[in-house]
Amino acid sequence: MTATNVFHRAQRVSSGASAQRGVALVVALILLVLITLVGLAAVHGTIMQQKMTANQYDREQAFQSAEAAVRVASAMIPTTPNLSWHNCQAGGITCLPNPFNDPTLTTDAIHSVAQGTGAGQYTASATAAGQPQFVVENMGNWVDQTTNTGFGQTGNSRNYGVQGSSGTAVFYRITARSGDPALVGDRAVVVVQAIVKQG
Repeated sequence: MTATNVFHRAQRVSSGASAQRGVALVVALILLVLITLVGLAAVHGTIMQQKMTANQYDREQAFQSAEAAVRVASAMIPTTPNLSWHNCQAGGITCLPNPFNDPTLTTDAIHSVAQGTGAGQYTASATAAGQPQFVVENMGNWVDQTTNTGFGQTGNSRNYGVQGSSGTAVFYRITARSGDPALVGDRAVVVVQAIVKQG
């Protein structure tokens, strides 16, 4: 072999090696980009799960506050005669399903749980969105199922044609919310309703 042939062969070998090094660099960069995208997707998923958990915790805390407001109102009804906003059974009175949406609702009719006394006293925790509120409405006199003496209540009612009778009781509707939406910002607001019998 001549010196020229050896020189050309060495040039071909060196140029092939450098081409291979260039391909390895491109493959390594593509893999690095893919690993980065997978990592970003994992971080995004983790952040989303943390937000969902925080929102669920906030909603559960709001629900517990609204439930506490229902219990405070239930405890106050027997001892506070002026607690009721209005009588829904009276003529000319319209009671909306959610009294907080009623434009005629006055601020005096919205009670805070901090107004409770004794066993009915409740103060929301520092992490709560705000103090729970409630509205009490008198739903009127209704049949009290616990005092029903109608058909089937006694063994011989069928034989003697007993029609039975029922006593009545005053029922109240309590609508409670975990806080004032105008004050809690983007925190969760939960509205809970309960029907309670007086006494």
